[in-house]
Amino acid sequence: MKVYHLIYEPSYKSAVFHHWTECNLDCKGCFCRVEKLDFGLFPDALERLKDKAPETAPTDFLESPEEALKLLEGCELERAVFIGTEPALDPDLPALAKALHQKYGSYNVLLTNGVRLCDLSAIDEIIFSLKAVTNAIYQDYTGRSNEKTLDNFKKVHASGKKLQAECLLIPGLIEADEVEKIAKFIATVDKDITLRIDGYFPIPGCPWRGATPKEVTEASQRAEKHLAKVNYLSADLPRQGEKPLRLFG
Repeated sequence: MKVYHLIYEPSYKSAVFHHWTECNLDCKGCFCRVEKLDFGLFPDALERLKDKAPETAPTDFLESPEEALKLLEGCELERAVFIGTEPALDPDLPALAKALHQKYGSYNVLLTNGVRLCDLSAIDEIIFSLKAVTNAIYQDYTGRSNEKTLDNFKKVHASGKKLQAECLLIPGLIEADEVEKIAKFIATVDKDITLRIDGYFPIPGCPWRGATPKEVTEASQRAEKHLAKVNYLSADLPRQGEKPLRLFG
């Protein structure tokens, strides 16, 4: 199993599984390159990232879904979230999700780049990171075409699974006009799909400045012209809830 880090969020009765795989994208602004641990563990994650050296790959992993369940003993669990470099590439993810369903009846959420889909039978909701619909921008940022991601987004929607999308607003690369194009694409699939816009914050080694709260708000307003539900996150928004508990990694 490729889970190297596990936290529990008491306020939300939620477990977050961080997976480390050989990702099928090479995103220039990948947060995992500079921070392996969950951002919620730190009082000021942005300050922590300043001048931080690149991360090395983890060496310790959970061995099985049974080990993960043991770590969660005593926790009231309603939701499980699978994130990381690309959790869908972890061959043991479907078994882990199934085990959590069986023991807790948890609501399982997968965050994915959508390039390759895994067995989704024990996944209740999929959040696609769409990044860009203009293929040239997507290729510049990730190193490959967005054709499979956009196609799989449509396939997941057609399957009836609950679906959301997210994207980054990166000044100088993925601007508000591209975010609006993402919203337009989503609307061709279903205008009721929720889009979350994340304001980019500076990553060591990357050339872009952080997105301002005003820029994130403006991009959200443009997306709202096409979609019924748009949320956004910017660096000035405080974290809600109790500090997570670090269970592994």
